Amino acid sequence: MSVKIPIETSARHIHVSEEDFKVLFGPDAELHYTKELSQPGQYLCEERLTVRGPKGIFENIAILGPFRKETQVELSLTDTRKLGVQGIIRQSGDTKGTPGCRLIGPHGQLDIDHGVIVAKRHIHMTPDDALILRVKDNDEVFVLTKSYGRALIYADVVVRVNRDFRLAMHVDTDEANAFSSDAEPYGVIVKLFDDNYNTDMWIEEVLSGIHR
Repeated sequence: MSVKIPIETSARHIHVSEEDFKVLFGPDAELHYTKELSQPGQYLCEERLTVRGPKGIFENIAILGPFRKETQVELSLTDTRKLGVQGIIRQSGDTKGTPGCRLIGPHGQLDIDHGVIVAKRHIHMTPDDALILRVKDNDEVFVLTKSYGRALIYADVVVRVNRDFRLAMHVDTDEANAFSSDAEPYGVIVKLFDDNYNTDMWIEEVLSGIHR
C-alpha cells in the first residue's frame, strides 16, 4: 500500500542561532512571526539576511524560526555555484566540513566557517505514516512524481520520522524545476529493489551487464 505524498519546494533560506541573530540584528532583536510552514512549529520570519560568498551574493534571504543551535544556510546547487562555494549535499543539521559564508544583517555581519549545505531531499512523516508505508527513519527510498510529460523518479530520498512531523516531501528549487506538475504536486514511494539497495549499486551492475 502507498499514499500520496505532497511535494513541497524549499527555496533558499537560513536557520539561525540566537547568538548569531543578536550579532546580525542587535542585542534586543527578536524573531517576528510571519506565517506557519507545513511542518508544525516551523515558521517564516519577517527578518531577512544577505549572504555573500567568494563569487556572488544573495540578498533578502528568508529566516525560518524558531532558533536553532547552529546557524545553517540551505541553498540549491545552482545557488552554491553562483555564490562560489562547494555544493555539499547533507541532511539538515549535518554541517561538519561544509563551506561557510558571510552573513550580513541590518545591525552587523559575521563570517561562519561552515554551515552552507544543499539539503538532501527527504520526506517528513509520522510513525503511523512510516508503518503504513513500511519504512523507518533514515531509510532511503525512490519516489515517483505525478507529472505531465516530465515525470521522473527521485532516488536517494531520506525518510525522516517524528511524531511531530506532517507528511510532506521537500525538494529544492533545482529539483522542483526538473519536473512539470500541477498546482499540488505529489509523489508515491515505489519499491524497485530489495532493502539497502542504492543507485550507486544499480549503476555498477548495469555497467557490468547485470540487469534486474
